[in-house]
Amino acid sequence: MANQRKQQHTLVLGGTGKTGRRIVARLRDQGVPVRVGSRAAQQPFDWTDPATWAPALRDVGAVYLSYHPDLSAPGALKTVSAFTDLAVAAGVSRLVLLSGRGEESAQTAEEHVQSAGVEWTVLRSSWFNQNFSEDYLLGPVRGGEVVLPVGAVPEPFVDADDIAEVATAALTDDKHAGQLYELTGPRLLTFGEAIAEISRVTGRTINFVRVSPDEYADDLAAVGVPAEAIDLLTHLFTTLLDGRNAQVADGVARALGRPPRDFADYATSTAATGVWGGA
Repeated sequence: MANQRKQQHTLVLGGTGKTGRRIVARLRDQGVPVRVGSRAAQQPFDWTDPATWAPALRDVGAVYLSYHPDLSAPGALKTVSAFTDLAVAAGVSRLVLLSGRGEESAQTAEEHVQSAGVEWTVLRSSWFNQNFSEDYLLGPVRGGEVVLPVGAVPEPFVDADDIAEVATAALTDDKHAGQLYELTGPRLLTFGEAIAEISRVTGRTINFVRVSPDEYADDLAAVGVPAEAIDLLTHLFTTLLDGRNAQVADGVARALGRPPRDFADYATSTAATGVWGGA
């Protein structure tokens, strides 16, 4: 089976996203034939258009299954389940699922993947370090004020490069089949503490402001964020940051045999790129 898979493509869904593009780069460095799963790819893939799924799965042996926008979004379970069934029917023999830590709906999707009859690996994670530098928090950090509906609940922020390294290993090495890895950083930080670390390494004053969920939703609506995105973000901030994920896990160490990357290392190296500006 392993030799046969080497001759097939590995489909990386969300292949231009935070984890996906890192996985694509690692697989290509290893000489693995890769198909990027995105709407802009040569062979387009769109979660909202099932007609794009089968063509993207042609000659594919393994799939990195990352659902956009999130496994807790309405309709996610139905969509991911349908794709999983189609992938198995198309001959995919390995699925690596990026799941949500502490999300009940995500765990239901995990169960469907685990019962699909092929090799599987589940990667549970929550907030990425790179949310501060490659996503919706980049603008506020640059602007000097981050406004969120979260308090002093700590989070073990995980680095996207660690996730990508574990995912690449799971896609290419049989020993990770049947494993569920909870991926976190090595320590807990509140959002305020994370912002303070970024402020320190950039030499800039970056304020963290806590608001109510309603105020946060109103602020997003005022700048034109779609209602569905507002609902999802508010849900993630108010549900996942209730303390359920306020502990570190050993998934990175179990999978890679090394400790996970610390937020301070991420902040220092990211600050050096100039993406956040400087004093």
